[in-house]
Amino acid sequence: MFIDTHTHLFTDAFDEDRREVVERAVSMGISKMLLPNIDVLSIPKVFQLAKAFPANCYPMMGLHPGSVNERVEQSLAEVKKALFENRCIAVGEIGMDLYWDKTHIEAQKFAFRTQISWAKELKLPIVIHARDAFDEIFEIVDEMNDETLTGVFHCFTGNTDQARHILNYGGFKLGIGGVVTYKKSDLPDVLREISLEHLILETDSPYLPPVPYRGKRNESAYILHVAEKLSEIYEIPLSKIAEITSQSAKELFNLD
Repeated sequence: MFIDTHTHLFTDAFDEDRREVVERAVSMGISKMLLPNIDVLSIPKVFQLAKAFPANCYPMMGLHPGSVNERVEQSLAEVKKALFENRCIAVGEIGMDLYWDKTHIEAQKFAFRTQISWAKELKLPIVIHARDAFDEIFEIVDEMNDETLTGVFHCFTGNTDQARHILNYGGFKLGIGGVVTYKKSDLPDVLREISLEHLILETDSPYLPPVPYRGKRNESAYILHVAEKLSEIYEIPLSKIAEITSQSAKELFNLD
């Protein structure tokens, strides 16, 4: 059994065949799919999907850094209402993204700090988006980390030093997705220095599909290709990859 700890199954990319995508994943042993929110408009979509597939889809609630703008306080107010009034498994997807634009860097920092404080209050893990922003994120997490804070650095593609910095927090995992299968990726070399117990699996679908689906829409069923690559890296059976990563995901997100 596998768990896709990060899929945007509620987005328009799946409007034509969402039920088939869920059923295909379940038929291939991916029994749980975790849904990170993006912005204010996606809030109802996340909860509707979780309600439609209560045994398979689990909602998170957060404001993605790419959705942070001059209306950050209003957006956070709506996200907070949804988070505190509904049962969610995590605060996410939150973090910082300085790849495209640094215009709202201070607003991103404010949103990140605010949402970490919610997670600590609710005793929920956080799901961190980190793109071209490890230093800025580390500065904030270094300051706010304590024995109650847990989470995952989703779609981890950093180096060994960054991985060790994250794992030194004590309560964090590395989310590994399709990038690990890419020919030019350095991630396999990094992971050989990291114990499998520190990893959880994800797709980030519909984005970042693994080989051999690059250029196509990603979906939860393709997590098997990520697991197969990890089986090759760690030189252990696929069943062991499933067992260890799924147990880590269950413990982090408090799943049955």
